[in-house]
Amino acid sequence: MKNNSFWSLNSMKNFYIATFVAWLVWILFLDNNNMRVVVSNRMKMKDLEKEKAVLLEKIGQVKKERNEVFGNPKMLEKWAREKFMMRRPNEEVYVIVDENNQPVESKKEE
Repeated sequence: MKNNSFWSLNSMKNFYIATFVAWLVWILFLDNNNMRVVVSNRMKMKDLEKEKAVLLEKIGQVKKERNEVFGNPKMLEKWAREKFMMRRPNEEVYVIVDENNQPVESKKEE
């Protein structure tokens, strides 16, 4: 004997399955935060984290250089001459570097 009423078990299963499928389609494709948006946001976040790591490394280098330079007036003048090619009138500035493009003099100080 079949139970053809609305509240039968099979019709309820089909209703819940259909509702779940509709909800899944809505979440995956139609919502403002669909899967395409989520994936693109994650890719952007990975790129930004890489950029953050690079910038933090540069900040560390600048802080190290700043501590070395601003503590010593003689080093401050040397740094300004090398970095910004500052010079006195009628004077030429030459920076001697090694094969790694590092000033030779800085190796002696380390």
